[in-house]
Amino acid sequence: MAKPLISATALSFAVATSGFAADLPSAKAPPLSPPPPPALWTGFYAGLNAGGGWGATNNATTVSAPLLDAVAFAANNLDPKNQLPGTGLINGSTALANSGVANVNQSGFIGGGQIGYNYQWGQNIVAGLEADIQGSTIRGSGSYTGASQDHIAWRDPIGIPPIVVVGGVPLTNAGPCWAGCNLTRSALGFGQVTAGVDWMGTVRGRLGYLVTPTMLIYGTGGLAFGGVHGSSTHGGVTQAVLTGLNASALPVPFNYSQFNGTYTIPNIPGAASYSNTRVGWTAGGGVEWMFMPNWSLKVEALYYNLGSAALYSTPVSLVSPFTINLGGVNVSAGQLLTANAPVTRIKYDGIIARAGVNYHFNWFAPPAPVLAKY
Repeated sequence: MAKPLISATALSFAVATSGFAADLPSAKAPPLSPPPPPALWTGFYAGLNAGGGWGATNNATTVSAPLLDAVAFAANNLDPKNQLPGTGLINGSTALANSGVANVNQSGFIGGGQIGYNYQWGQNIVAGLEADIQGSTIRGSGSYTGASQDHIAWRDPIGIPPIVVVGGVPLTNAGPCWAGCNLTRSALGFGQVTAGVDWMGTVRGRLGYLVTPTMLIYGTGGLAFGGVHGSSTHGGVTQAVLTGLNASALPVPFNYSQFNGTYTIPNIPGAASYSNTRVGWTAGGGVEWMFMPNWSLKVEALYYNLGSAALYSTPVSLVSPFTINLGGVNVSAGQLLTANAPVTRIKYDGIIARAGVNYHFNWFAPPAPVLAKY
């Protein structure tokens, strides 16, 4: 009987011990939280881009400086004592005809490549440096017109008319402008201006915010440089209208009326060209999406400013088509009568909108954390 009694006692103790253990507090470790996402953006990258560009400042202004105005000098000194008040040719007034504003609307394709480096701080901030270079067909052309007009008049004193008749023409002892002479000079000018950007590069800083681990919104700005070109041509015509010349007996009988009429003379055109590398600045922003490991797409817009250039044209000239030696007016055929020097100023600035694709090497990106399994 003793052996069954011991077995029953041991069984009761085991059951009691089991119930007591169940009532003890649990010592199980808390579950591990998921690790933060890895820094996807840190590292070097390279890619391609393509888009379009449009000029921001399209007005190309031409201002012409007068170099010579022999016509005004001769007319104003021909007979000053009999020149009517309030009249007279303005020295260099024809330069106004070669002054104006051309609308040079530049636009075209731009495309090339970029390289850069990003560094991601925490889960949201990405900073980096990017350099790019691309070819460009951004260019445009425009034209301007200008005009000027001035006037001079004389009136000689009237003597005792008439004193003699020569060839049926009554002559007086007054000068040829006894009835009043008028000279009106009109100039019409025109010009053509072209400008463009042949290639352009930038070196920019970038600072962005990750709205999601794979979507970056950023601002960017820095240095811009590029090859630009420009050209201009300038021409026009000058017209002189002479009226009121009459016959005169002094110093010898002569019929000056044969010189009345309209004279239209084309100008010898001038031209200028410019080509250079210019340095300026750029700023803008964009969005970049990491659509799969190591690959991203971006869309961005940049304003660039490469400064302005002045194009100094050869003179726009007027030469005499004939020889005149009469009454103090001595002009030889081919003699230079007027000369004006146009200067055109072009500004090279605009907007670039482009899309690009980048491959991210991630050589120095930290590895993703690994969870230990127990």
